[in-house]
Amino acid sequence: MPFSKAAADTLRNSFVNLLIRDKLVTAEQAAECIRSGDNVVLSMGCAEPIPLVEALVNRKQDLRGVTVHQMLPIYEAAYMKPGIERHFRHVSWFSSSMTRPGVKAGRAAVVPGYLYEYPRFFEESLDTDVFMGTVSQVDRHGFASLGISVNYTLPAAKKADRVILVVNPRMPRTHGNTHIHVSQADLLVLDDRPLPEVKFDPPSEEDKLIAAHISELVENGSTLQLDIGTVAQAVVGALWDKKDLGIHTEFVTDAVVDLVETGIVTNRRKLLHPGKIVCTSAMGTSRLYEFLDDNPMIEMRPVSYTNDPYVVSRNANMVAINSASEVDLLGQCSAGGIGPGKYVGTSGQIDFARGVSMSSGGKFFMALRSRDEKGRSAIVPQLRQGTVVNIGFNDVDYVVTEFGIAKLRGKTVRERAEALISIAHPQFADGLREAAKKIGLTR
Repeated sequence: MPFSKAAADTLRNSFVNLLIRDKLVTAEQAAECIRSGDNVVLSMGCAEPIPLVEALVNRKQDLRGVTVHQMLPIYEAAYMKPGIERHFRHVSWFSSSMTRPGVKAGRAAVVPGYLYEYPRFFEESLDTDVFMGTVSQVDRHGFASLGISVNYTLPAAKKADRVILVVNPRMPRTHGNTHIHVSQADLLVLDDRPLPEVKFDPPSEEDKLIAAHISELVENGSTLQLDIGTVAQAVVGALWDKKDLGIHTEFVTDAVVDLVETGIVTNRRKLLHPGKIVCTSAMGTSRLYEFLDDNPMIEMRPVSYTNDPYVVSRNANMVAINSASEVDLLGQCSAGGIGPGKYVGTSGQIDFARGVSMSSGGKFFMALRSRDEKGRSAIVPQLRQGTVVNIGFNDVDYVVTEFGIAKLRGKTVRERAEALISIAHPQFADGLREAAKKIGLTR
């Protein structure tokens, strides 16, 4: 006689509970499985397994040469501080304010590469001894969701010799390619502390002007990629008159919730994944996490999918909005690492720049204020020596400041220089014209 549904559920739940019970340990006990010389990979950003990191640091006197790999840490962990380099070394795939001092001082390293290729590193070159991440509650089938950090987590967990998961009921259960079965974990740690939250700085008046310029070129039915800079967030407030926008992006933030709740984002006109917001990570407040939880509109995928230029190109009228810190008169853009010793890592900008260039009706914007924080021109004759180019002059499309938009794709070197000078801060325009003549860009 076949089991009734109730009996089958009881057996399934008993099996899952047994699996969980046999793997449950404290964070301190889990940290005991880390050995000297291990490569430890953490889930990124707001999904960082904080109890495990704290327990690991408390074991520092027992450990030597542990390398911790992570992208965009937002938690100031003690293992990054000066004086314990012989115990821990941080390898960043994109540095945050928490890791840049260590990178500058040589205590931490940065791995360059196209962001969509990073999951391949686990398959081809990175020996992964331990993966540590935060997941949602385990369901009756034994699956937990990786929640707000899906980018490289599944490939890392698959490659790792040991997998340690923090099960936190506050982690949203997201849809898409986000699930890991409890049988894949070696150890489980229970934690119910609130997830870290990120509140972005309010946009400046310059940001709002830049956003207004960009909004003029966003057509109804476009699909958006928004980075986590203040300009991209300001664009949300300038899209109030748009209809049926879609989202295919790397990060989702609270700004995306605003677009959905006001009816501006419906995803109805997307050709790829219609009706879905496609993303790989989330960073924001509890409002965002509640929006993501069990939301069928959300389709979270690894970064090898969301940022693959070919996949991006399948979205018609794809509009990507990203931030630069310095642009030269050829249109070469730097997004943070200005000058020698300032390399911060590769974001997804180039992935989307190349995907958008193949998208029917695509537009790629690099936005920046005309002056930097020290009052200097952000548009320069040539990038400073040692500055890393994030977007090359063959990939640049639109550059935007508060003074307007420069369309560069398809323009000559002279036309590019003149267009960029026209959107520079007026106090620097004459100097830029003279410099352009001296280096042979104009006559």
